Amino acid sequence: MKEFIVTVDGPAGSGKSTIAKIIAKKYGFTYLDTGAMYRMIALYALKNSIDLQDSKAIETMLKNTKLDIVGNQFFLNGKDVSDEIRTPRVSAIVSPVSAIKEVRVKLVDLQREISKGKSVILDGRDIGTVVFPNGDVKIYLVASPEERAKRRLKEYEEKGVEADYESVLTSIKERDFIDSTRKESPLKKAEDAHEIDSSTMSIDEVVEVISKYIDEKIGV
Repeated sequence: MKEFIVTVDGPAGSGKSTIAKIIAKKYGFTYLDTGAMYRMIALYALKNSIDLQDSKAIETMLKNTKLDIVGNQFFLNGKDVSDEIRTPRVSAIVSPVSAIKEVRVKLVDLQREISKGKSVILDGRDIGTVVFPNGDVKIYLVASPEERAKRRLKEYEEKGVEADYESVLTSIKERDFIDSTRKESPLKKAEDAHEIDSSTMSIDEVVEVISKYIDEKIGV
């Protein structure tokens, strides 16, 4: 396959990145973590006290940010920020940053450029609706807010990041609201996407379901 696009959209903590990485390895696809790209912009905004309401400041910020992805490592202006972009303080600001039109335009262009001519799996909020509306296989992965909060809390604990369940749950619900109601590329299910509720499913079970959709498309 010269070019094959799999899109995985869904709310925060639904397991998109974990599942997408496994699928990428299974099929030899390139995996593009679009959420991490927005997190890098959010981290830059935090570190440089960028006023998100100031369009000129946003324009300057985008000119001054260089994003690189090497394997599972993420570089912001040459510095490895792989761990830093996963902290609660970045999670708290990534939705407002993602809602900015100029940010989305730049990153969507970058996502398309990186994916050109490749077999790629991408996860995010608007991959199947905006970035690749003609994607070959589209997945909309969901889970209950409570289950997603448990997963996110476990991630933080494994990385030694302090957080409590109620705060994480509140943050998840706030992100859901912002992501689904924002003006620019809101989170929503593409009409031709396959919806999977992973609340009570294991990772292997979700991978199996998605694999069936991919196999059907490629004629295995």
